[in-house]
Amino acid sequence: MKIRAILRFLSRANQLAQDYYNAPYRAAVARAQREQEDLFMLYVYAELMGIPNPASYYTLELQPLLLEQFHDWHLRMGMEHSPFDEFRCC
Repeated sequence: MKIRAILRFLSRANQLAQDYYNAPYRAAVARAQREQEDLFMLYVYAELMGIPNPASYYTLELQPLLLEQFHDWHLRMGMEHSPFDEFRCC
C-alpha cells in the first residue's frame, strides 16, 4: 500500500512539474496551430473557388529539393506512382 501511495505521489509530482515547465509555451503553441489551420483553410478555400495559389510561383524553385521527399512520401502512403498527372517522380 505504501508503495502505491508513493508511486501515485511521484506520478502527480511529475505531472505538476511538467505543467509548470510547459505552461509558458502553451499559448505560443496554440497560436502557431491556429495560424497553421488558418493558412490551410485559406489554401483550401482558394482552391475551391478557383483562385490560383500565389505561393506556387515562389515555391517552384523548391521542387527539385522536394522531389525525393515526395517520392518517399507517396511510397509510404502505399501509392506505387505519383498521384498527380503533372508531377511525375518515378
